[in-house]
Amino acid sequence: MTIARFAVAILPLSAMVFVPPPVAHGADGPPEWAYPMTPPDFKPAPDDGVPRRVPNSSATYTLTQLRDRFIAPVWHPEDHPPLPPVVAQGRKPDVFACGFCHRADGPGGPENSALAGLPAAYIVQQMNDYKSGARRTAVPKRNVDLMIGLAKAATDEEIAAAAAYFSALKPRQHTRVVETDTVPKTFIIANHYASLPSGGKEAIGKRIVEMPEVLEQFMHRDTHARFIAYVPVGSVARGEALVKTGGAGKTLACVTCHGPDLKGVGPIPGIAGRSTNYVVRQLYDIKHGFRAGALAALMKDVVVKLEEEDMLAVAAYLATQAP
Repeated sequence: MTIARFAVAILPLSAMVFVPPPVAHGADGPPEWAYPMTPPDFKPAPDDGVPRRVPNSSATYTLTQLRDRFIAPVWHPEDHPPLPPVVAQGRKPDVFACGFCHRADGPGGPENSALAGLPAAYIVQQMNDYKSGARRTAVPKRNVDLMIGLAKAATDEEIAAAAAYFSALKPRQHTRVVETDTVPKTFIIANHYASLPSGGKEAIGKRIVEMPEVLEQFMHRDTHARFIAYVPVGSVARGEALVKTGGAGKTLACVTCHGPDLKGVGPIPGIAGRSTNYVVRQLYDIKHGFRAGALAALMKDVVVKLEEEDMLAVAAYLATQAP
């Protein structure tokens, strides 16, 4: 199935309209481009019963299975150990399979977090922060609401099992960063961007446009899906200066806490190779008090002077680094 046919199959024509470039609100609110939300009237196409496949895999799943939050599709079992139950199928009715959103070996996507290789203690702490209300987001009713409900329903044993599994996996770099003045026109699906099948270009402005390289592959929850992050020209160099030196007092150099290779130190997570939009959301949420857990509190002074263009630049540079 071509990308164009796939987009038409999953998105009603009435909803598949060009989304004008969102404006970064600055002090008035979070940058809309970093928090894309699927239109409220979105309705997926009904399952046609045709088994879906992805490249280099013999597995098949129906659309119904691929949309089931209690199934983590395993396309490439040779890439990872067997999934623990909480990752593979979760526990009904409230604990969704971790591998449904974050994928079977934890690469995540632009709409959520990559979990592969994160310290187990860090994962456990984040789940506890969701439970206590210390970790929220600037734009409610996105993925974080699901995480809060899931965290409250999950047992300590389930959280520990998921944390041990994901922390033992080796993270992969799966985002290609492109500096540009223009980007493809996009629509929003599943809280992330995708290029319009009809094509067209627009000015990038002061934002990042991150999307799957092959929409169908990502929507099928293939762990081999790759992404492209379009960023304004000059972003990577500016981000490198902020990350490595702090930008002449603008912030604390990221390497101070996250390690010289940005791959983490002890319970402090690695930040190299992470989704650009995810990084911007976390920096914004920490700066504005939506993330207030123990580790987030350590970041408060680090981000207080960062403007959205600084966050954009930091995210652009980090995505170019191998995790």
